[in-house]
Order: sequence, then structure tokens, then C-alpha cells
Amino acid sequence: MTHIEIQNVGKMIHGSTVLKGINVSMHSGKIYGLQGINGSGKTMLMRLISGLIRPTEGKIEIDGKLLGKDITFPASIGLLLENPAFLDSYSGFQNLKMLSSIQQRIDDSQIKDTLVSVGLDPDSKKKYRKYSLGMKQRLGIAAAVMENPGIVILDEPTNSLDTSGVKLVKAILNMQKKRNALVVISCHDLSILQEMSDEIFLLEAGRIVNHMVLEKDN
Repeated sequence: MTHIEIQNVGKMIHGSTVLKGINVSMHSGKIYGLQGINGSGKTMLMRLISGLIRPTEGKIEIDGKLLGKDITFPASIGLLLENPAFLDSYSGFQNLKMLSSIQQRIDDSQIKDTLVSVGLDPDSKKKYRKYSLGMKQRLGIAAAVMENPGIVILDEPTNSLDTSGVKLVKAILNMQKKRNALVVISCHDLSILQEMSDEIFLLEAGRIVNHMVLEKDN
């Protein structure tokens, strides 16, 4: 079970307030949606949770451990942010295999299964530099979920995807929830966010101005 506690977190960059007074509690087995226009603070909050940056004020605890002090990064996290970095001369499979070699938690068959789950051919020799925007997005999602991390953070996962791609993203999100991951997503399409999320936080000018708990049938 994973628990994230965000207490009075704020972030300033070059004297400008990007986030202020953020208080959020998140738990395993739920999908948390972040809603807001560009510049509202969604991506910044995701970067803070992932440990990529540190808050100017307040604290973030993951399973009781203070991020930035007790731990540098969450112990188990999959992350999709804008423009994920992959090697242009590698295929999709080769890129994921290289990433997986760091933790050595999964084998080739699991990598291939993940590629199939996002609609990519695991045996394709096509180089990443020849990928369409939609294929690049699918590979980024695959990289985020392939090791079944305890925390999954997906920033605009449906960007550049067609209808079939969006359907796959929904299936992947449901799969992450079913295996009891803690999932945080942002999406410009409010209908998708409402369909997939258990709770939604609306951000405006770096503050949470509304918190919605959605009733689900399951």
C-alpha cells in the first residue's frame, strides 16, 4: 500500500508563485485527476511528487518518508512527462530494454507484453526517430508502466493519440488501478478525466480551488 501526503506545499520559481498551499492525501488503488488550464500548476505538482524538484515550502511524505530528506525519489514510480527522452537510433523494444536494465525487474517477454498493451509491435525494427507523435506517446506510456510501479504519474497521456489510442490508455489506467497502484493523471479532456478518476483536483493559478470525489459503480 502506497500513501502520499502533501502538506502545505508551495513552489516559487524566479520570484513567481507556481504552487501555493497544496494539501492532498492520496492512496493506493485510486486514480487522481488533475484538472486546470496550462500554467495552473498540474505538471509542477507532478514533478514535486516524483522528486524531480523540491518544494519551496511544505513537505511531501511517501509512506511516511520525507521526500528530499529520508528519500531522494519515490522507491517505485513510473513517470510520463512531456517529451520523454528516448534514443533516436533504437527501436521501441531496444529503448525499453535499456531502461529496464537499470532496475532489472522485468524480462524481455514482459517488455513485449507492455508494448502490445499500448498498441506497438514489439518486433518492429523501426527506429524511434521515425515514430509518429502518437507512437512516441504510446512508448512513453509503456515506459511508465512496464515495471508495475507503486506510483504511476501520467501527464496528458492522451495527447497525440487517436480514438483507439485513447481506448488503450483507459484500459491501461484501469489495469493500474486493478493492481492497486496509486495513479495521478492530467488531461485536457474533462470527460476522460471524470470517467477515469476517483477524485479530481481543480487547480487555478497554483492553488487547488475544488476537490471532487466521484462515485464509481465498481
